[in-house]
Amino acid sequence: MIVPKEKRASPSWNTIKAALLAFDRAGLLGLVQDLYATSKDNRAFLHARLGLGGDHLEPYKARISRGISPDMMRNQRISIATAKKAIADYKKAIGRPEGLAELSIFYCEEALSFSESCSLEDERYFIALIRMYDQSLKLVLNLPLAVRLGYLERLERLRSRAKHLGWGVQDELNDLWHEAGVDDHDNGPT
Repeated sequence: MIVPKEKRASPSWNTIKAALLAFDRAGLLGLVQDLYATSKDNRAFLHARLGLGGDHLEPYKARISRGISPDMMRNQRISIATAKKAIADYKKAIGRPEGLAELSIFYCEEALSFSESCSLEDERYFIALIRMYDQSLKLVLNLPLAVRLGYLERLERLRSRAKHLGWGVQDELNDLWHEAGVDDHDNGPT
């Protein structure tokens, strides 16, 4: 007679939280130290969350660049998911609106540069670029006007550069720009 294996649910946050209550201060610090030592992503998260170190965006930009603009000569592969996860991880760590705008525009700039450099013809890649451009535009338009202008200039340059891509990418970026109501004179919503 075969006895079926007992299915166990993965521990939930409430289970983890209850287990953490048993830790004393030293034990909790030791756990955080172990998490810190485990991965660069954990270190970047803690540095950003705690406001430590220099440029908090740099590790996230490196991950975006690695995912969306890989070194094809080293047989690296494109990973849209890796690039998008870097932005999501920053949002969880600190999530400042200006930082999110910077990372999403950086994603678009890297994607466009990569597309230009290797004549990429990948519909899925272009759809992801268009969606990130849309996200960037929405993030930027929610920033204070004084901060918004520089970001809008970068988004404008991206629209112009997209004419070389084909697949209607520039048309899509133009449509998003105009649907958002960005006025070319003051770079604010109309």
